[in-house]
Amino acid sequence: MTVSTEYLEHLVKMLEPLGPVQAKRKFGGAGIFLDGVMFGLVAGDGLYLKADDGNRGDFEDLGLSPFTYQKKNRKGSINLSYFAAPDAALDDADELCAWARKAWETARRSANK
Repeated sequence: MTVSTEYLEHLVKMLEPLGPVQAKRKFGGAGIFLDGVMFGLVAGDGLYLKADDGNRGDFEDLGLSPFTYQKKNRKGSINLSYFAAPDAALDDADELCAWARKAWETARRSANK
């Protein structure tokens, strides 16, 4: 799944209030970074945010799914610690920034371990 340049630009613009957010293409998708820390993953036109025990319940309470992929030459799928962003947040910059801030704090905690 190719990530459209327009979608990445749209996400970065919505996330501007957080600071100097950057989108970097990787893994056939893109990573969303703030201060060198990846807190978002874009695959196709879907945004996934970093989760751990501190915020995973927020995603699960809304029935949102983790990002999964099928690895070559392996049975089953692999779940990453990124969950789909709520649809409502993708239409509201303030709400998206609130979810993204928690994801960034989660990613920072993971990076410090």
